[in-house]
Amino acid sequence: MGLFRGEPKTVRIESEGVELKASQPPLRQWADGFGILATRALQVILVVAVAAGIIFAIQQLTLVTIPVVIALILACAFAPVMRWMRMRGVPSLLATILALLTIVLLLTGVGWLIVWAVRDQWDDLYAQAEDGLRSLIDWAQQLPFAPTQAQLDEWLDTLVDFVTSAQFGSGALAGVSALASFVTGLVLMVVTLFFFLKDGPQLWEFLLRPFRGEHYARGRRIGDKTVTVLGSYVRGTATVALVDSIGILIGLLILQVPLAVPLAVLVFLLAFIPIVGATLAGTLAALVALVANDFVTALLVVGVVVLVNQLEGNLLQPVLMSRAMKLHAFVVLIALTIGTVLGGIVGAVLAVPITAAVWGVIQVWDGPNTPARWARPKKTVDA
Repeated sequence: MGLFRGEPKTVRIESEGVELKASQPPLRQWADGFGILATRALQVILVVAVAAGIIFAIQQLTLVTIPVVIALILACAFAPVMRWMRMRGVPSLLATILALLTIVLLLTGVGWLIVWAVRDQWDDLYAQAEDGLRSLIDWAQQLPFAPTQAQLDEWLDTLVDFVTSAQFGSGALAGVSALASFVTGLVLMVVTLFFFLKDGPQLWEFLLRPFRGEHYARGRRIGDKTVTVLGSYVRGTATVALVDSIGILIGLLILQVPLAVPLAVLVFLLAFIPIVGATLAGTLAALVALVANDFVTALLVVGVVVLVNQLEGNLLQPVLMSRAMKLHAFVVLIALTIGTVLGGIVGAVLAVPITAAVWGVIQVWDGPNTPARWARPKKTVDA
């Protein structure tokens, strides 16, 4: 219950015996400044240890945690659809099956589009990007601070040795195990998604049974806010990614850059990684344009990418995403870094929506529009 406690309560103890004991050693050492600092340090160490234990447990159970989190995010994204069907008298089971089939068809369609767009042109895309990178290296070698050819050859030899090593080969052979884990996780995600769609509100009510009064109301606010933030984030990001990919596809077709469709698909996928994804997609498109066309075309591609990103940042995101879940770029970068370290690419994709959901919960901690005490903005007094 203490986790959801609202205003801190102060208890005053009137006892000369307690004050006398606190003024004597060894308790006296904990009452001065260094004692308070040591107490805070012990508290921080305890919190860090608990957090490290939770993260370690999550890393050991990624086959369970990642599918469950993905299922939760997808269920939040389709929560308005489920609510709309239930309000119109559609039975809960039928509504769940329709929503689940829609999600599976959408994911299957996106996967098919990726395979169709990239399968036949992946070798060309890889070769164009590699040639573009080599051209960029040749240009960089003309700079006074550029690495020497010997250093580049040494780095390349190191990379080749790693690729041809037994360690890399054993990792490649582990692909069968990775495929089995992926299928297992996919089945678990679909099953979990079914129950989240069908019985999500009932499951949350079951978890809130131990709470009463204000603690129960806070739990309800946390659940509603999490569903709203995650759902809005997924729907908004998917819309923004689609607009970005279409805009860049039109620009590449006008500039007659080859491999426009695979590049647009990569733009759509990388758009789910904020900030970093758009940069990587734009860089790859510019490298292909540099090799296939010329330097001017590559600059125009960069201009198209920048224009689309400005449209996204100044128009689409403010309209499609609530200001309440808008995160500072610094927070996004830190979340991406932590997510990538802990969960790789999947962690990078999930880090920002989870961070946005946590911030949304903080915003309703003490009331529907009242953030937690420490997160409230300071009131400034005009001089």
